Amino acid sequence: VQLQASGGGLVQAGGSLRLSCTASVRTFRTYTIGWFRQAPGKEREFVAASKGNGGTTFYADSVKGRFTISRDNAKNTVYLQMNNLKPEDTAVYYCAADNRLITSSVRSDYQYDYWGQGTQVTVSS
Repeated sequence: VQLQASGGGLVQAGGSLRLSCTASVRTFRTYTIGWFRQAPGKEREFVAASKGNGGTTFYADSVKGRFTISRDNAKNTVYLQMNNLKPEDTAVYYCAADNRLITSSVRSDYQYDYWGQGTQVTVSS
């Protein structure tokens, strides 16, 4: 499984960006796709996930109400719409995929087998 993340960039606080994660896999709908981020000097943290076989969504408390994850199974793509961005959202954002995750595991980065290359999001104050 190969993942391609895109859509990062530089935006002012309060602005919006939409990240995309496209996977090269035939059974995309069965894969849970997670977004994680890592800021300089910090550990990688969970942002949001869309569970396979139904698309149930999960969010970190820090982004709830501002970010929305969605998926288009026909395009093998998951989107992360990020609104009202804050400087503390600045990080490299990674998408990850796995098709064996149970609900309790979707927030754990070590549970995902496949990772994209990351896309930089920078929010200026």
